[in-house]
Amino acid sequence: MTKQEIRQHIRQLKKECTPEQLRQFSDAALEHLRQLPEWHVATTILLYASLPDEVPTQGLIAEALDEGKTVLLPVVQGDELELRECSDLQDLRPGAFNIDEPQGKAFTRYEDIELAIIPGMAFTPDGERLGRGRGYYDRLMPHLETALKVGLCWPFQLVEELPAEPHDQPMDMVIC
Repeated sequence: MTKQEIRQHIRQLKKECTPEQLRQFSDAALEHLRQLPEWHVATTILLYASLPDEVPTQGLIAEALDEGKTVLLPVVQGDELELRECSDLQDLRPGAFNIDEPQGKAFTRYEDIELAIIPGMAFTPDGERLGRGRGYYDRLMPHLETALKVGLCWPFQLVEELPAEPHDQPMDMVIC
């Protein structure tokens, strides 16, 4: 299948799940993530403000803030993702693609990021990732050399193989 066909297939699978099934899948994935030793020791974490068709991260963001972690969220700036600090969920405002974005200051100390939680449309067990097709995270991830990059998804988003291109950036781990 082509990348676009895989995206369409995943969208259809999402539609076939009940809200209760998605909540159960999400709870299991988030609990697995919380069990990672890297989650506990990380002081600076890149997360994402989830869209309705992604594993929800609002609770995870709040939890990380409560634990005193520095939480970074992406902000679309042209063709790039700028990272900004998020100090409070109440400060998020809809931005590009109606994704909640923090209003905090820009963060460029990429080497300080210990854990990066990355969304995707599909992943393979060995870490290949298929995004939404605009390449934002593929352009960001080379800056995250020292971070553990974790793809977060629902079980039906895990596929055996994906068509890969040279610019596609792999995950270190996938949790679903």
